[in-house]
Amino acid sequence: MAKVFPQRSLSSSSSSSSLSAAASPSSYVTTKRETFTIWMKSLVMHSNGCTVYNSSSGEIVYRIDNYNEKCRDEVDLMDFRGNVLLTIRQKKLRLLGCWEGYRNNASKPWFQVKKLYKILKRKSSYKVTVHCDQAQPSLYLIEELITGKSEYKILNESGEPIAEVKQKQSSSGVSFGNDVLTLMVEPHIDHSLIMGIVTVYGIICHKL
Repeated sequence: MAKVFPQRSLSSSSSSSSLSAAASPSSYVTTKRETFTIWMKSLVMHSNGCTVYNSSSGEIVYRIDNYNEKCRDEVDLMDFRGNVLLTIRQKKLRLLGCWEGYRNNASKPWFQVKKLYKILKRKSSYKVTVHCDQAQPSLYLIEELITGKSEYKILNESGEPIAEVKQKQSSSGVSFGNDVLTLMVEPHIDHSLIMGIVTVYGIICHKL
């Protein structure tokens, strides 16, 4: 398979400067729509995971490396340097379909994802609760676009899409394959939160 961004070197100076900015929490929110490419391949040999690129520059922004197996009970979302940004943990009662995201080694989860069970509804949906420890947490919804595929939208409480994941295609409309996805994030949305939600969905779909 051809490289997603073959023109970029992993050790380039431009990549280093971009990643330094990515390590700052303030850089996770932008005033314009951002597009990322998610390649469901780890940077580490013999490891499961994914690598996330900024689609405009081709620079690596996020990575996940599962050294032992897919669908682990605990998965770390890292920047390119290997700094852990978020830790995703699945609660012990798996039948309830609950995952929690922790940041900065916090003892309480930043967000929680639960599957919504609806009778006679084929497509799955999941409720995302952010700032779980606050009296008025923020609520989001993950909604499948195509059953059985990693294509979905993340909606806010008003039902407006704030992010969308779909299969990546070239400018001529040719698909890159099932393991290459496009992530579009709307302005003023925390990218680290979206990537945390994307990580959970990858675990749910047995991709990570």
